[in-house]
Amino acid sequence: MATAVALEALYTPDQFLDLPDQKGHELVRGRLREMNMGAESSWVSGELFLRLGQFNKHHAAGWLFPSEAGYQCFPHDPRMVRKPDISFIKRNRLPDDVVPTGWITIAPDLAVEVVSPKDRASELEEKLADYRIAGIPLIWVIYPESRSVMIYRGDGSVARLLEADSLSGENALPGFTCPIRGILPPARPAEKTRHDEASPEPPR
Repeated sequence: MATAVALEALYTPDQFLDLPDQKGHELVRGRLREMNMGAESSWVSGELFLRLGQFNKHHAAGWLFPSEAGYQCFPHDPRMVRKPDISFIKRNRLPDDVVPTGWITIAPDLAVEVVSPKDRASELEEKLADYRIAGIPLIWVIYPESRSVMIYRGDGSVARLLEADSLSGENALPGFTCPIRGILPPARPAEKTRHDEASPEPPR
């Protein structure tokens, strides 16, 4: 997830692509925004990416991207480049079914965000609003600290899952399932008695 960086310079997406240090940043309203991910969130993202990759390799379902894949697909802000922690695009949706050399200009079928302790709720809410405007049909927001996942769908429905539940690719990645507990690190001793507590209030 991303944390704001106070930088005055404005960039176009093409200029952003050419920056030698654009790795670990998004472009929001023409300004750089740093993406910070702690060790726990990075581990969770890696575990999920591995499972999605194994499924995709077996089924050849489409294109799976890690966190540095940028999307320039936001009609309300053509200067915006967002980078989900994980994203997936179904096969045959990319032009000529070829991965572009620059930013991806179509919305993914699945976007995943793994929340870190230092992430600002307002920035997460803003990012999810951008995803909804872009028309992303399935969004997973994983909260490692509360060991829960929020599911946002293109039809407007929202669901909260706990670690005993399983993620489903639904129509975005048909056939994929993954136990949430399997992508989370072992619970800290203090957490073992509160697995079913409410997660931080999710953005709407």
